[in-house]
Amino acid sequence: MDIKNESLELHKKLKGKLEIKSRVSVKTKEDLSLAYTPGVAQACLEIQKNPQESYNLTRRWNTVAVITDGTAVLGLGDIGPLAGMPVMEGKCILFKEFAGVDAIPLCVDSKDPDEFVKTVSLISKSFGGINLEDISAPRCFEIEEKLKEICDIPVFHDDQHGTAIIVTAAVINALKLVKKDKKNCKAVISGAGAAGTAITKMLLNFGIGEIIVCDRNGILNRNNTELNPAQLSLAQITNNSLITGKLEDAFVGADIFVGVSAPSIVTGDMIKSMADSPIVFAMANPVPEIMPDIAKQAGAAVIGTGRSDFPNQVNNVLAFPGIFRGALDMRASKINEEMKLAAANAIASLVSDEELSSEYILPAAFDERVGPTVALAVAKAAKTSGVARI
Repeated sequence: MDIKNESLELHKKLKGKLEIKSRVSVKTKEDLSLAYTPGVAQACLEIQKNPQESYNLTRRWNTVAVITDGTAVLGLGDIGPLAGMPVMEGKCILFKEFAGVDAIPLCVDSKDPDEFVKTVSLISKSFGGINLEDISAPRCFEIEEKLKEICDIPVFHDDQHGTAIIVTAAVINALKLVKKDKKNCKAVISGAGAAGTAITKMLLNFGIGEIIVCDRNGILNRNNTELNPAQLSLAQITNNSLITGKLEDAFVGADIFVGVSAPSIVTGDMIKSMADSPIVFAMANPVPEIMPDIAKQAGAAVIGTGRSDFPNQVNNVLAFPGIFRGALDMRASKINEEMKLAAANAIASLVSDEELSSEYILPAAFDERVGPTVALAVAKAAKTSGVARI
């Protein structure tokens, strides 16, 4: 039985991967009076007087909503909110297993960004954070930005920022290995969607000197009048040399390649055209932009993919559980750039100089140090950047 059928059988057997478990025993009349009426009224009145008491008197302090509209589900595309539920349940499991965070899957049946935003904002008081998941670009940008303005709790689109954080961590250690200065590096990003946009912005914030972004039509150039608003916004902060052409043209002299696009679009000759000791992160799944053996044969010094069967897997599970753990612990009002960069540095720090090699630049997904280390770094960054509320 292959993994897909085996997984289907597991889902049939379980009938859902999550359940609600009571934290109190209700065996007597006194138990009922304390946990529910009449005693519970006092907790309600305390929250009415001070809404922040909701973090002390309910499970809000440790609860995150994992929310989708089903428009970009796990490489399956627009399959709808109902069909996206198994993925949302899976994401909730990862929150619990890797960071002890309670997460609730919610699937919103609307493709209208404003309707989606209103729905999420109206229920946000029930949670300590919002994890947006599997929402197609460019709608995901609008949804996230509007929710950040409305909500006073962290709103985090993991497909964007989780991926960007892990890529940045990988770049930190890869540059250390090949002994290159980030300020002098040129990076090429293939893919101008949610992940590609966030990766670009974070690598610029990290300090990469020049970034060229490509979509299926080639290099994004701010002088191109045919770009849509999202593409133009990205072009305005990249490609300072204003080069034009196709993906292969962007590769010439590049130090770093990051692919979040399509399978088998990069050739060995393109890798050979890069600078010495090039870094290649080909993360299209299940088939990367270039297979690791071809990239290595062409001269790539460090290679990473999104797959677990190759070294250096770029896996979001290294980021989001610890990020939310740290944000929740500080009752942060948002997850800002300082917190994201702190998370990237924390992940990178778990690979020591002695351990660092071309096949080990990121800790393993099941490394038990990751969640606590990321959480602590994020909590400190929340405090120093002024978004912590305790």
